[in-house]
Amino acid sequence: MINHLSNERGLVRVMRTGLWLAVVTALLAFGVRIAEGQASVTVPANSAAMVAGPIPPHPSSVPFAVGEELVYHATFGVLPAGSARMRVEGIDTVRGRSAYHVTFAIDGGIPFFRVHDRYESWIDTETLSSLRHKQIISEGRYHRTTTYEMFPDRAEYRKNDEDPQASVTSPLDDGSFIYAVRIAGIHVGDTVRNERYFKPDKNPVVLIGLREDTVSVGAGTFVSTVVRPTIKTSGIFSEHGDAQVWFTNDEHRYPVQLKTKFSKFSLTLALESVTAGTIAMR
Repeated sequence: MINHLSNERGLVRVMRTGLWLAVVTALLAFGVRIAEGQASVTVPANSAAMVAGPIPPHPSSVPFAVGEELVYHATFGVLPAGSARMRVEGIDTVRGRSAYHVTFAIDGGIPFFRVHDRYESWIDTETLSSLRHKQIISEGRYHRTTTYEMFPDRAEYRKNDEDPQASVTSPLDDGSFIYAVRIAGIHVGDTVRNERYFKPDKNPVVLIGLREDTVSVGAGTFVSTVVRPTIKTSGIFSEHGDAQVWFTNDEHRYPVQLKTKFSKFSLTLALESVTAGTIAMR
């Protein structure tokens, strides 16, 4: 009985890690150097340049808008394992600065052990740096709420009421990475190294453009670029893993599919539906 429960919790932990990191880390493939010295990019001589200029300050210039929602369906092997939703909720004010409020919600699990997690990020509309990140975790009997406050001007972050810790300039949390770097795409043959994650010891994120492919998911059929992301972790995106993510070759750069193997499990994350947002105005 104890071993059975341990296996169930392990499966749920993989599912949560997969749903969250698959969407979050996979989207890091839209690598862009926003501030000088914050990211290094290696581009093969025969590849189109990847480095976009500074992110435009006006909300109408970014490839997302208030109300945009992406819905994903996860499976382990042939078994359904849950769903995830990413949404741009609105524009709020954080410490006097205009900020996009974006959310990422996970629902799933197995009988008698359910997962209902919610992640929120507040992203400066001018610089697209993270100002605040909140995690509301509900997994079986385990519950936790954690808030991170980011201070880009002094390269620090604070977890709950703890003392400030060293960060990076122009910091990005998991959620803000998604939207900050969708402005540019990674091409076949490119290798991107990004150093902007707000916890310095987790940098860099490395992404490699592998090939082009056409993939069919619930949201439709898309011509895509397949990217391999790796980070400093023992999870599904470890440097020794084989995660692959499909990104659409259009102006939206939606991540439409992820496939990977993690421990004894194979994970597939597929885009089920897309709701476009309205033009965001400050």
